[in-house]
Amino acid sequence: ISCIEKFTNQTDESFIGNPFFQCIYQVFMIDIVEEYAQSFNKGEKRSKTKVEIRCQLIREGNYQDTKFYIRMFQPDGVGQLKMDDGRILQPNDLYPLTKEVFRLYYTSLSSDQSVIDVYIEDSFGQVVQKAFSFQNENDKELNE
Repeated sequence: ISCIEKFTNQTDESFIGNPFFQCIYQVFMIDIVEEYAQSFNKGEKRSKTKVEIRCQLIREGNYQDTKFYIRMFQPDGVGQLKMDDGRILQPNDLYPLTKEVFRLYYTSLSSDQSVIDVYIEDSFGQVVQKAFSFQNENDKELNE
């Protein structure tokens, strides 16, 4: 599996001096972990890929009563995004972040490319989006 991550928000210059951006810009420290669960059905080899994304909110200053939220959308592919506490994130639903260090687990349920957009929001309405693209490198094996 390969992972490509990119920012799809405003330019960096527009966020200079914004403490929330400095937190969110550094939120995603990516560590990819792969697990393959293989099953054989009618001679076909299927694989399921699980990716771990390690995240950390790094605050500059501590604004009282600031709350953070997470939501996701999957524009391409089929899969499941789960928080480290077991919550499965449904597209476009808003979930409170209760920890500043957390992990996300994405499980691809298709053999094609998957794209997930993750949004981190604060209680002041500021939002930053991160897009993750996963390409299943086992496509050739699946088709043989």
